[in-house]
Order: sequence, then structure tokens, then C-alpha cells
Amino acid sequence: MSQNAVTPVPHSRNPITLRLRKILGTNFTDQATAEALQTLSDLYSTPSTSAPVQEHPRDREIEDDDWSDLDSEPRAFQDGAREHPDVANETAARARKNLQRDLENKLAEGSQHFLKAFGEVDQKLDDLQKIVIEMRRHCDLAEAQLRLTEEAGRSLLDQAESLRHERQEVETRKSIVLLFLNRFTLSDEEAEAMTSRDVQVGSRFFQAMNNTERIREDCRVLMSGEDGPTQAGMDIIATTSSYLEQGYEKIYRWCTFEFRRMRRDNQLEVSPLMLEAIRRLSQRPELLSEALMVLSEARQSTLLALFLDALTRGGPSGLPRPIELHAHDPIRYVGDMLAWVHQAIAAECEFLESLFGISGHERMVGAIRTFSGTEEEEWVRDLLNSAVGKLCVPLKVRVLQTVRAQESSIVSYKIANLLQYYMLTMQRTIGDQSLLSQTLQEITGVSYKVFFDSIEAQGRALLRMPLDLDDPSLSPPHSIIDHAQLLREIMQVYDSSLLGEALPEPSEASAGFRRIFNVMVDPAVTMCAAAAEEKARSRPRWDRAVFVLNCLCYLESVLEPFSFTEDKRAEIRDHVEERVRLLEDDHYESVLKDASLFDVIRAFENKEPATPLSRLPATEPTALINALAKFSRWLSTPDVISPPRLFPLSSSRLAERVHRGALERLVGAYGRLCEEVRSERGRYEAGSVLLGRERPFGQVGLLRQIFGLEEDEQDDDDEGEGEEEEGDDDDDDGSEGDGDDDEGGDDENQDEDDWDENEEDGEEKSENEEDDGDADG
Repeated sequence: MSQNAVTPVPHSRNPITLRLRKILGTNFTDQATAEALQTLSDLYSTPSTSAPVQEHPRDREIEDDDWSDLDSEPRAFQDGAREHPDVANETAARARKNLQRDLENKLAEGSQHFLKAFGEVDQKLDDLQKIVIEMRRHCDLAEAQLRLTEEAGRSLLDQAESLRHERQEVETRKSIVLLFLNRFTLSDEEAEAMTSRDVQVGSRFFQAMNNTERIREDCRVLMSGEDGPTQAGMDIIATTSSYLEQGYEKIYRWCTFEFRRMRRDNQLEVSPLMLEAIRRLSQRPELLSEALMVLSEARQSTLLALFLDALTRGGPSGLPRPIELHAHDPIRYVGDMLAWVHQAIAAECEFLESLFGISGHERMVGAIRTFSGTEEEEWVRDLLNSAVGKLCVPLKVRVLQTVRAQESSIVSYKIANLLQYYMLTMQRTIGDQSLLSQTLQEITGVSYKVFFDSIEAQGRALLRMPLDLDDPSLSPPHSIIDHAQLLREIMQVYDSSLLGEALPEPSEASAGFRRIFNVMVDPAVTMCAAAAEEKARSRPRWDRAVFVLNCLCYLESVLEPFSFTEDKRAEIRDHVEERVRLLEDDHYESVLKDASLFDVIRAFENKEPATPLSRLPATEPTALINALAKFSRWLSTPDVISPPRLFPLSSSRLAERVHRGALERLVGAYGRLCEEVRSERGRYEAGSVLLGRERPFGQVGLLRQIFGLEEDEQDDDDEGEGEEEEGDDDDDDGSEGDGDDDEGGDDENQDEDDWDENEEDGEEKSENEEDDGDADG
């Protein structure tokens, strides 16, 4: 069975397989193939019929002979072929067989159609050529006619061109003439605005003046050429000069009319029209001067009438009330008059600055006005000076009458200080050469003269005033207190006047008040000393030293709150130091008497160097023992700590200082006495034993402890070290501190320095005495 079987042919050599692979591998998606297939489909499309058509054998033969007859078959046959697959397959077979022939027949048929169409086109082109030839002939005729017409109209065009050029030249000359007239002549409306009284001064008038000035300026430029002045230019200058003069006259008349109206108008406002008129009129100084004279007279009369109304009638409807109603209050009366004048000057100055267009925004209120010397500022200063000139007489009369009628010194000083303030203000506002500033300066001088006359009379009266002999009090008398209170009020007024300005240096502030100090403080100091001496002669037991110190301390306390009193306080402190030394000497003698050592110490200090101490009656052993016993008993009394004599002293610091100084001197005298008793020079038998019988047993250190001097000395040393450390840290702050703090500490520092010096002296003496005592023992 295997032998009879057919051996299969390989797939690669099978023609059917190869054909199928070729067909299946062909790509029909490219555009050329698709178009070719579409063309064949349209060429061999089968007819469509509703009934099957039987093919005749003869028809098959005819189709085999002539494939092209298919193109003449009816459309119905092709549609029927599409509906029957057999017919479609037969058509495809014939198409594959006769494709070349059919294509050639189709190409020949198309060529015949093209030839027929191109024949018709050739006939049309021949007809068109005939028409073009005919048109060319007509165009040649028209060209010849146009050439003849151009030659005939050329002369007319030349003549028209020449006329056009002439017309342009005439138009140019006309425009030049019109521009010249418009630039160098005024219109009828502008001439009327410059010369007619019916046209008011306003924007139209100023515009006409601007145009006139522009014409004059342009004409000057025109006449400054190489050809020199022309007659036309000179005529234009003369005409415009006439117009300008009439314009300035018109401005002058309008300004004088407006200035006279200000006599009745209290509200001063400068309109832009007035500002422009003054600016224009400033180019004619003589006309401006005459107009401003009218303004000055009007403002003088107006301000004087307003000032008198303010004095007697008051404001509208009685508010504010008349100034004369406050004549019983001199400070308010004078202040109201000066304030009204200042307000009027401020309003007048603002009006004049606005009138001349001067800007005052750079000057701060209250700052000194500086005149730069411009013409406008000179006008303002002169007008302001003349406007307030008539106010000086009524103001001066009323102020001087008020000042001279005052009996109170403080009121006189307040008025003088008020006048000085307004005098400085006016000098800064209108200058120190103005009439009002000079008047205020004169009034201020008179006021200060009245004030100084008053306080000098009070000082002379204070010097003549005696003390009450029956009054045992050591406090300042009522006359000194009243005098000091008056001085305090005057200083408060002066200090308040310094606050309104930049704070001056203390030396400058003190210089401004030095004369008042000399007139008021010096008589008080002199009176205290003189009256105390006079009373002490009548009352020997009355303590004049404490009284004088109390008065001086009171005067210093009155001056202390004010920084400008440093110099005068320094003078008073000098007097206090002198009186403290005198009181310390007197108190030392009193302490010696109270301690029963006065005769002993006096004998010891006044003895001859060669005379032994034990040979003197007051220091013989028995008398010395009795004196030391009394001294020991005195050490137990409270008088050692608080002496009754110093109770009336108002300054506890001074009382402690005086008592401490007296005790230091007592300790020193006791130490020297003990040293003399223990030494061989005294000729005492067992001098140490004699001293050791009673307290302080001849020990200076123990006596210092009893007096409390060592503890105070140690405390002072500790405080001094602490103050030195703080002082090193606060040197900068202290140097920049207020004058009051520095001045307030001067007394204490001076007293502490003196106190420390006394303590150091006492310590040295006590140490020497202790060393001597130890050696003797």
C-alpha cells in the first residue's frame, strides 16, 4: 500500500500554491492599484435586469469576435449582470481576454472626441483674430486724434500753470500779511479792552496786555536785525506803548478804587485778580507807590477805628466784650490790648504777603522773620509799619497809665514781663526798627523802671524795719517771709517766661535776673545781720547767730527750686559758712562751760610755756579733779547728744555739723590737756592716776565713743567709698543733669567735706593722744 501511494509534491513547487501565495501577498491598498481596479470596475460593470436573459450561441461568438460591443449594451443588461453571478463571471472572463483591445478602442474613441472639440476651438480662434485686427485699426485712428488734441492743448496747460503759480504767490503774500497783522497788531476787541472804561479789569483785559507785551517783544527782536529799525517797527512800538500806558492807568484806577473799599471792609482777602493787578503794576513803581499810599491810609484809619471799637464797644453784638471793661484787672487789660494788636498785625502781615505773592510757609510760627531785601518785602515792611503806626499813641497812653498806677511790685513785674514778651514777638515779626517795636521797647523800659523803683523802695523799707524786742523766737520775721514770698512769685513769673523759648544757659538766665537778686536778696541779708546785732545789744541772751542762720537758710530754700539762682545761692552759702564758723566757735565755748572745762582749757591754752600746768589756780590738782568730776557727770546728760541751744536752728544738718565741730574741738582740747597732765612739764604727781579717777579716764578714744564720733566717722567713710564708686559710674549722667539737682547737692557736699576734714583732724589728734597715753601708762 505504501508503494502504490502518490508522493506529495512539496508546497513550494506546487503552482496552485504559488499562485495563491502571490495573490494573497499582493497589496491592493496603494492608490495606483485602487484607481486601476476602480476603472476596470466601471468599464466592465454588468447590466442589471429583472428577468434572466438567455444567451444565444451566436451572441457568444459575436462577443468573442468583438468585445467592444459590450459598451453599447443597454444599462439594464449591466444591472442584470450584477444581480446574477454567472453573468458577472462571464463578463470578467471576457474582460481578462480582451482588455488590451478594449483599452485601445476606448483611447481611439476619446481621441476622436478631442479632435472634434479642437476643430471647433480653431474656428473660434480665427474669428477672434479678425476681431483683434479690426480693433487695432480703430486704436490707431484714436491715437492719431489724441496726438492732434495734445498738441492743441499744450499751450493752454502752460498758460494755466503760470496762472496757478501766480495765484500761489498771491495767497502766500496774503497769508504773510495776515500773519504779520495778527502778530504785530491788536484786534478791535483787545484795543477796546485796553482803552475803554466799559470793560472791567479782568481776564480779557490781562490777556490783551499780555498780547501787547508780546507784540513789543517780538517787534524788538524784528528791529534788531541787520537792516536796523524799520518804520513799521517804530510805528508798532509807539502804538503798543500808548496802549500799555493806558492799560497801566486803568489798573492804577482800579487798584485805588479797590483799596478805598477796604476802608469799609474788615475781611481782608486777596483775589487772584488783585494779585495779578499788583504784579502788573509793579512794573510801574511810581503808579504802584501812589496806589499803596492809598492802601496805607485806608488801613491806618481802619485799624485805628477797629482798635477804638474793641476798647469801647467790643465785637459784633457785644461779643467779645469791650476791653475797657477789664481796666480793673491791669494784667488782663494790658494783655488784651497787646493781643488785639498782635492779632491785627498777624492778619495785616498775611494780607500784605498775599497781596505781593510772598510765600511765608518756610517761616515757623514765632520764628524770627528775616527780610532778604527784595522789593516786595520792603513794601510789606513799610506798609505794615505805617498801618499800625496810628495804634501806637492810644496803646502807649493806656499802658503807661496802667503801669504807673500800680502799687504792687508783682503786678508791675508781670506787666513788664508781658510787655517784654510782646516786644520780642513784634521785633521778630516786623523788625526792631518799626514804630510799634520802638514804642513797645519804650513802654517796656518804663514798666521795668516802675518795677525796680518799687522793689528798691521795699528793700530800703526792709532795711529800716527793726525786730520785735519782746519776741524770743529765732525764726525769720514776717517782714523777711513776706519779702521772700514776693521774690518767689517774681521768680515763678520769670521762670515761666523762660519755658516759652529755647532753654538758655544757666549763666544767661541768671544774668537776666541778677539785678532783681541784687535789689531784693542783698537788702534781706543785710537786714537780718544788722537787725540781729541791734536786738542782741538790747537782749544779750537772745541767740542772734541762730537767728541769722535761720534767715539765710530760709532765703536759700526760697531760691533753691529755680535753676537760674545758682550764683545768688552760692553767695548766700558763703554767708552761711561764715555764720556757721562763728556759731561753732560760740557753741564750743558754751559746751566747755557746760562741761566745766572752760577755765581749765582757757588756762591751759593761755599759760606761759615755762609755767607748769599744776601751778595755775584753775588747773591745780584739786581744781582739776573737781573739773574732771563735773565733766564726767556732764557726759551722762542728754546735752551731749542734743544741745538745747541748737534746737531752734531750722537746719538739722547745720545743727549737727555745728555740734559735731564743737565736740571735735572738745576732744582735741581734752587730748592735749591729758597729754600735758601726763607729761613731766605739768609737774603732776601720778597724772595718769588723776585722769583715771573719772570718765573718760584720760582716754581720747573712749571720749570719742561717748560722743559717737567714731561710729559717725566709720559711717561717713563707708558712705564716702560708696559715693566714689557710684560717682565713677555716673560721671557722664551727673555732668549732663539738671541744674536743680547739682545746685541742690552743693550745700550737702560742702558740709560733708568740712565735716570729714574735722573728723580727720580729730582722728589724728585722738590717735596721737592714745599713743601718748599708752606710752605713759
